[in-house]
Amino acid sequence: MMSKTSIYKAIKADRDNQSYTDSGIEPLYQVSSKAKVLIIGQAPGIKAQNKQMLFQDPSGDRLREWLGVDEAFFYQSGQIAILPMDFYFPGKGKSGDLPPRKGQADKWHPQLLKEMPDIQLTLLVGKAAQDYYLDDRKTLTDRVAAYQDYLPDYLPLPHPSPRNNIWLSKNPWFTEDLLPDLQTRLTRIFGKN
Repeated sequence: MMSKTSIYKAIKADRDNQSYTDSGIEPLYQVSSKAKVLIIGQAPGIKAQNKQMLFQDPSGDRLREWLGVDEAFFYQSGQIAILPMDFYFPGKGKSGDLPPRKGQADKWHPQLLKEMPDIQLTLLVGKAAQDYYLDDRKTLTDRVAAYQDYLPDYLPLPHPSPRNNIWLSKNPWFTEDLLPDLQTRLTRIFGKN
């Protein structure tokens, strides 16, 4: 089994990532052996890549609000891990960021998951993560609405981007029902009173 350090070096040395490594761009993910909750998202945006910090933007602010945790707990407690479907910004497309490159999760997620033996809940944020980890052909809305069907292992969420404000306004049950349930579960997992 590879160590966290050797996995990190292998990701950088992967020929699929060579252009990023040659440009001095580091792979972005957050792994801890004491993590209890795993967030699987899409791919870092350009701001995250430039700051070398995932969810350090308005999407991250909203995500932390959804989880009921502050920034310090999110980044420093070691109880929250983050694995994007791609560890690098994949570039800009016609209508936003390009989707995560295929193959990165196949290669690296299994190895990184072995480093986190105490994960109690995996949050699948956005369609790319859901399509990869859930064996169904449902829409994001249908998955999120039926989130209890995926418990106790997974809980699907929409992306917390401000671009999803329309989705949130059309689906008030998400804020009224799902988020309180999610926060109750996380309070139990993290052992907070």
